[in-house]
Amino acid sequence: MVDGTGGKGKRAVSTFLLAIAIAYAAVAAVLYFSQRSFIYPAPAGERAAPAGFEPITYRTADGLDLRAGYRRAADGAPTILYFHGNAADWQSSVVATDRLVPAGFGVLAAEYRGYRGNPGTPSEAGLYADGRAAIAWLGAQGVDPSRLVIIGNSIGSGVATQMAAETSARGLVLISPFASLQQLVQEKLRFLPAALLLKDRYRNDEKLPEIRAPILILHGTADTLIPIDHARQLAQQSSHVQLTEFAGIGHDLAWHDAAELATLRFIESILVLETIE
Repeated sequence: MVDGTGGKGKRAVSTFLLAIAIAYAAVAAVLYFSQRSFIYPAPAGERAAPAGFEPITYRTADGLDLRAGYRRAADGAPTILYFHGNAADWQSSVVATDRLVPAGFGVLAAEYRGYRGNPGTPSEAGLYADGRAAIAWLGAQGVDPSRLVIIGNSIGSGVATQMAAETSARGLVLISPFASLQQLVQEKLRFLPAALLLKDRYRNDEKLPEIRAPILILHGTADTLIPIDHARQLAQQSSHVQLTEFAGIGHDLAWHDAAELATLRFIESILVLETIE
């Protein structure tokens, strides 16, 4: 008489492994096809312009009209081009720059496609196109890129770094940045080939050496979303980088006065260098 226990056990193991493989493939498929909905949790609806800012519209190269906000600089003062983080909007950028406005700096609080009622769908290439459109709009207002200080927070660090690499911006400030989105996602999803599945990569680490302008990186030591090791890695990529760490502060660093004051001192140091040159 043949004992069928061994055969049943092998079939059970095979069935279990097949279920694991199917589940793994399903998770990978969700990551691949739905990744941008996770990467860009864009807030919907529209909000009024905060006091002191005028609503503006600029057109991208692919024909999208994006609404953002602008405050003109005082005579001779630089203009800040601010790229906000995820789940935020240009109106929230106003809060993150409110200590800089009294110094007379202009602010273009840029907005992205798909955010706050803007048309289009966010992507890395799309956000770069949005950034270029913002710079072109400023140029039409008489603001030369050499008078720009570009600031990017979190996902906005990817846009800011690309824009600084493409222009002669006077300075670059990265708040809570990642070395690359590719690296960050792989760290978060170690069980998946996330780096291979990712469509948008934002390689800040590769672009920073191309930037000749002074660079300030601000990062909180308690940031659990983007660990501070990313900022430390970026700081090693260029001799133009100044890294300032904030003990005990998390990913909300951009909203802390300490970050704004550090940015203010950085911009003031750039202005001092201008007078010396």
